[in-house]
Order: sequence, then C-alpha cells, then structure tokens
Amino acid sequence: MVIFVLLTYASLFGAAFILPFALINERGKWREMGWHATGWIFLNAFIGYALPMSLYCYGLLDTTSSYAVIFLNLIPLATFILPVLFRMETLRIWSVVGSLKVAGVLFSVGGTMLISLYKGKALHLWNPILKNHPKEQTTEGASNQLRGTIFLLGSSFTFACWYLLQSKVLKVYPYKYWSSMATCLVGGLQTAIIGIILNTDKKAWKLGWDFDLVTILYSGALATAGKYCLNSWVVVKRGPTYPPMFNPLSVVFTILLASIFIGDEITVGSLLGTTMVLVGLYTYLWAKSKEVRDE
Repeated sequence: MVIFVLLTYASLFGAAFILPFALINERGKWREMGWHATGWIFLNAFIGYALPMSLYCYGLLDTTSSYAVIFLNLIPLATFILPVLFRMETLRIWSVVGSLKVAGVLFSVGGTMLISLYKGKALHLWNPILKNHPKEQTTEGASNQLRGTIFLLGSSFTFACWYLLQSKVLKVYPYKYWSSMATCLVGGLQTAIIGIILNTDKKAWKLGWDFDLVTILYSGALATAGKYCLNSWVVVKRGPTYPPMFNPLSVVFTILLASIFIGDEITVGSLLGTTMVLVGLYTYLWAKSKEVRDE
C-alpha cells in the first residue's frame, strides 16, 4: 500500500472507533472544544501522528521490523532529555538517583548504537512460519538502511515531543476520548492531503477484501485508537514521561515474532544491544520511581 493511504484510512477508522466511547462517556463535551483547543489538537495530530508515523513507515520500508522497533527506545530517552533542556524537570546529577538516570540514558543509547553498527553471528534458531525474503547486502541496501535510520531517528524525536505536547492538550481540553478522536480525525485529514498531493492515482485509494484491509482495521482500532486513548489516560495519571518507558517491551516482542513469522535474523549484536537497552531503561525507571518516593 501507499504509506499515506494506509495512514489515512487507519487514522479515520481509529476516529470512528473512538467516537462511540466519546459519545457515551463524555456526552456533550465536544461543545467545549474552542478554537484554542482546536489549534492544540491540530498541532497534536501533526506532531503525534502525521509526521512521526510517516517517518516511521518510510524508515520501516528501508529496514526491517526488528531494526525499526529498536528506535522506539529513543523516545523515553528524548522525553527525559527534553524536559531537562526546557527546564520542565530538574536533573540532580550529583545525587545517586541523578547519576543512575544519566547512566541509564547512556547505556540505552549505547545499546541502540550497538544494534545499528554491529551485527555479529546470525542465530538460526528456527524456520519461519511465513515465507522468508532474504535481503542481499548491496551498496544500495546499505544506503537505504542509512536513509531509513535517519527517518526512524526523526520519528522517535517527534514522538517524544508528542508526549510532552499531549500533557498540554489535556490541560487545555481535559477529555481524553474527544481529544483522541479529534486527533485521529485531524491526523487522517493531514495525511490524506499529503497523500493526494504525492499520489494522484485513484486506484491507490481503493480497498478490497484482502490483507490491506486487515492491516487498516488493526492499525485503526488498536495501533491508533487504542494507543492514543490509553496513552492519554496514563499521561493524566502518571505524567508524560511514564508511558514511553514501556517501549522496550516492543523490542523483545518484535524481534522474537519477526524471527518466528517472517524469518528476520536474530544476531549476537541485536541480543547484546537489546539487553543493554533494557538494562539502561529499567535502571532509569528504578531511579525515577525512587525519586518520586523521596519527594
């Protein structure tokens, strides 16, 4: 599928999926969505959906699923660094907690770099369930991987900005279902406009009863609607830096499932790098929880 077609349909279906929850649980609250809140939601949709998802899909196109998911680990690191830079959070670097947080950040970044730069021996643990499509190691492939890496880095950074922006949106308009529905709707319209400009072929927008439709339904209901609603709920309860700290679990599941189903290689480098990322991030989580208890 054309990437912007997929993103448009997934986002619009996600909005339709959330709408009944908004009508039932937040009846009539859409009337409180003034121009100020609308402006923030428009920015929220662009920073939180249209831009990062486009970059992520293009990065995924140039790499593999198990490689792309590693970059989700940069999101919690960026959500840690950005509040410090903008003085939204104080970093007590000379304290034990502050030192552990910095160590966790550096360890996680090192693990991500290790996965990117070092492959090592491939571990053929099982035969894939679906047909494997091996990639030849060519100069073009290396160039595409570099381009994909740049796209994935951009996606992770904009996603991190979205978590901080989401907390602002919920202060301006504190209704998670309507704000999530509006974000999905506006994000779908944004990607539709970009998609129409880049691809004028009407056939690209036609849907059939095939795997493309399954992908859209899954992406719309769970990866878009479910993700935005749950993230909004957790941001209200625990703050913007809490939800992305669970991204490392995506790495474990994706590398394992990609190997089982489509035959992506599990390498020594990916195992070592993933271990470093997990240790670093959960060191940070432990330090963060201790910091909250001490306060």
